[in-house]
Amino acid sequence: MADIKFEITKSLGVLSEGSKGWQKEVNLVSWNERKPKMDIRDWGPEHEKVGKGVTLNKEELKKLKELLDEIDLEALEQ
Repeated sequence: MADIKFEITKSLGVLSEGSKGWQKEVNLVSWNERKPKMDIRDWGPEHEKVGKGVTLNKEELKKLKELLDEIDLEALEQ
């Protein structure tokens, strides 16, 4: 399998951090020199390793935002 190239073009924030230093991050990432997309995944310290995650294009991100805006957070606490 060929090496996968990536470049974090913009770091948007950290959602959480695990006990071994891995962080779940939200970033704009260019995969294999393509146009950057919104990316949510676990990253090892210094971004030398990546875990499984999800990459969203602009339309998918817009739809996700709409769905998240509809969530009643108080109902999730039950």
